[in-house]
Amino acid sequence: MSREGVTMLLPFILITSCFALWGFANDVTTPMVKAFSKIFRMSVTEGAMVQVASYLGYFVMAFPAALVIQRYSFKTGVIIGLSLFAAGALLFLPARLMGFYWPFLMAYFVLTCGLSFLETSCNPYIYVMGSEETATRRLNLAQAFNPIGNLFGMYVAMEFVQSRMSPMSSAARHELPLDQFEIVKDHDLGVLVQPYIYLGIIVALLLVAVWLTKMPKAADTQPEKSMGKSLRELIQIRNYSEGVLAQFFYVGAQVTCWTFIIQYGTRVFMAEGMEEKAAEILSQRFNIVAMVLFTLSRFICTYCLKYIAPSRLLSILAVVAGVATIGVVCFTDRNGMYCLVAISACMSLMFPTIYGIALHGVGDNVKFAGAGLIMAILGGSFFPPIQAMIIDTNVTFMGLPATNLSFVIPLICFVVVAIYGHRSFVRLHITHRI
Repeated sequence: MSREGVTMLLPFILITSCFALWGFANDVTTPMVKAFSKIFRMSVTEGAMVQVASYLGYFVMAFPAALVIQRYSFKTGVIIGLSLFAAGALLFLPARLMGFYWPFLMAYFVLTCGLSFLETSCNPYIYVMGSEETATRRLNLAQAFNPIGNLFGMYVAMEFVQSRMSPMSSAARHELPLDQFEIVKDHDLGVLVQPYIYLGIIVALLLVAVWLTKMPKAADTQPEKSMGKSLRELIQIRNYSEGVLAQFFYVGAQVTCWTFIIQYGTRVFMAEGMEEKAAEILSQRFNIVAMVLFTLSRFICTYCLKYIAPSRLLSILAVVAGVATIGVVCFTDRNGMYCLVAISACMSLMFPTIYGIALHGVGDNVKFAGAGLIMAILGGSFFPPIQAMIIDTNVTFMGLPATNLSFVIPLICFVVVAIYGHRSFVRLHITHRI
């Protein structure tokens, strides 16, 4: 595996390591919506600002990242991304010392600005490391290590954050006098920041490794073209523009399902008689099972892509995910949790496959096209607050609690993804139009 006399194996391994690390960062963060709500005595909607700050970073930095890699190289984009990633993670230490919510939001924003640089650089880099015919499979292979990082992040969040926080319930925290509340808050923030500090150190070490590694230049070379011209050309490619929209909705579905499984499970298990902390930890265990299914399904789906068109498999899995989401809405017991876990098996294929399908036919606009698809990750910032507001209403409709009703949001998202999968299959395999 070499190009222009330079081995591709080590660069591929280093870039794939980035996929695993940003997976860890995303899913060690997901349970923090509930954690911050408890620590700072906030509503679910206020806690969801963690996801807003996080995914806003993806949106803000995607095109600046594309401009950097267009002007310099993929390697430069990766180095800047890892630098911001490490800086954001290490900012959790001063945020903890300040003891306010907003410095944590700023740390998340800086961290995900780094992730935006990484995803804008790494995804198209993997894409151009070989032929376009095998690009979607190659991207799925690299992305298969992303859920491994997700899974480890969930485990760390459960074992080293949730289980070590004060067992005091949200209701009890609201009744504490200010001085006692500050003691509990300080303890829990000390627990919460530890994974991020270690993460920052690991990312800094990877940064040094990438800096010292010679990357193959041929895969890193694209014809120069202005951003304006690239965008004008991309907008005219219906397969691409619809792909950006589908990615926006998919990321919204992914983030809402993985974020609010804690709230959903806590309601179910507390109804069975569990205490709040035990219910939260059990919910996270279900989330870990969901990620195991997600990881296994990624490898299975990558194999299936040898025999099934990516767009066809995408539409099938989106429909199945939609049906499972209906189960999440309608069941009020553990059956709803089982449906919520099953959704992850369907989602495993979606991000890299939408990415690969949307890039089909973009030619030398791949860097800016990749940036647009990374900007679509803004869906992870847009949809969680909407779902959180539904949860905070505490309304009941036809016997269904607000937590259940809130999953109408990811249901809508899966419908959009299914439509895109079908339309792209017709375009690419029947009418042969981009």
